[in-house]
Amino acid sequence: MSGTVNGTPTASAPVLAAYSYCEAVTAQQAGNFSYGIRLLPTAKRRAMSALYAFSRRVDDIGDGTLDAASKTLRLEETRALLDRIREGTVDEDDTDPVAVALTHAARRFPIPLGGLDELIDGVQMDVRGETYETWDDLALYCRCVAGAIGRLSLGVFGTVPGARDAARASEYADTLGLALQLTNILRDVREDAANGRTYLPAEDLAKFGCSAGFHSATPPPGADFTGLVHYEVRRARALFAEGMKLLPMLDRRSGACVAAMSGIYRRLLDRIAQDPRAVLRGRVSLPGREKAYVAVRGLSGFDARSVHRQTVKGRA
Repeated sequence: MSGTVNGTPTASAPVLAAYSYCEAVTAQQAGNFSYGIRLLPTAKRRAMSALYAFSRRVDDIGDGTLDAASKTLRLEETRALLDRIREGTVDEDDTDPVAVALTHAARRFPIPLGGLDELIDGVQMDVRGETYETWDDLALYCRCVAGAIGRLSLGVFGTVPGARDAARASEYADTLGLALQLTNILRDVREDAANGRTYLPAEDLAKFGCSAGFHSATPPPGADFTGLVHYEVRRARALFAEGMKLLPMLDRRSGACVAAMSGIYRRLLDRIAQDPRAVLRGRVSLPGREKAYVAVRGLSGFDARSVHRQTVKGRA
């Protein structure tokens, strides 16, 4: 596709144009994730943008207005494109800029592209309208649509030489993805209900009298909606605490990216915990200035140092 310098693929004009397209998609659509991605050095930022643009395409198929059969066909076509990317047979003058950029990124970084197969599998679960009886069932879905993204991202980030417990980095990245996805699920319960989707485990809904679903700005009669939200918030916080152990294993800029994205979602989770019924009234979000503050805090390395101190204290 391009030449190499010291074994590293260089980027030709068509490849740079493809990356620019992916970065534009990321800036316009990535929302919370864009605050972390922009903290990365150029090569990693471009690779993450290519991953995001491909993932966004898969998500958009699942969330679109096509019928289930058409969505399934589109997803399989996207999987066939992923096979071409994996095989390195996408030319740099290909008309699909996302494929061009991701092919180059996969040559430059050890990205486990199988994670994108998992994402497609997860979106196919959405298309089939699957529901989840237990947390273990939901966790399997979350690993496909979010844990896989964590593991893909780790392929771009890498770990610092000699990092303690680096063998568990992929596990922590996966767990962090679960934490982010569970936060998304709590935030979007009303929107998902309107689209005929229920993600929270059926046994949890039954436990708190919420099996009737979330189709209005008020909980079902007799439901302990606040209890349900706090129960899931505790689960998400435990996942964040475990997943954040990844931070000390990353270089400063990669750690800043992860800390920014995680920090934004943890603050979002706190906001949901403070007013659980807010998620039934509309989408809970953070103001841009607060997201920017979290990003700067991540760049300072404060969160990574905090996690490191807690880990060392736990071992003492």
